[in-house]
Amino acid sequence: MTKTVHMAIYPLLADWEVGHATAHINNGRWQKHPGLYEVKTVAATSDPVTTMGGATLVPDVTLDELSPADSVMLILPGADSWLAPGGNAEFAKAARRFLEAGTPVAAICGATAGLAAEGLLDDRRHTSNAADFLSGFVPTYEGADSYVHEPAVTDGDLVTASGTSPVAFAREVFARLDLYEPSVLASWVKLYGDNDPAGFFELMAVEEG
Repeated sequence: MTKTVHMAIYPLLADWEVGHATAHINNGRWQKHPGLYEVKTVAATSDPVTTMGGATLVPDVTLDELSPADSVMLILPGADSWLAPGGNAEFAKAARRFLEAGTPVAAICGATAGLAAEGLLDDRRHTSNAADFLSGFVPTYEGADSYVHEPAVTDGDLVTASGTSPVAFAREVFARLDLYEPSVLASWVKLYGDNDPAGFFELMAVEEG
């Protein structure tokens, strides 16, 4: 039975921040169970959404149809709209519902500010673009003691990352979904994160069995 990873979409979302994660979840290569996962998009309405990169995306479902019971993860890309007062608040509230239900949430860049505004980072280890980024945009942020200066961090069901770390973000997403064997994930990071050609040959060996 296929399991659905939902990716939130909203105007001018930062395509590149989630591209590694979504593409490699969908393509099935090197996975423990190829085809087990699929990515579907969720938006506030059924209207098409244009990303920062100029791509037009048609949502698969709307936010009012989204249930943690029908999903294995909610991915929240960054977007400048997160930094406006109350920006994308409906998605932050959805993230709360997911976390309360024990369904993972993965947020990168500006989306971490939205989670901070919702109070979801106050008592969870997390990262973002910088600690000052969160405190600067979110006056109610109280999670400074739990901030970790790393490209990406996982605390239980919550993954957070800096907007400049799409590969590290994908790595944490894959690990949380148990997408690859640990050795395969290490080879994936070697190729895409370290630009080490050895990772490519290791992954080809996995593909050839």
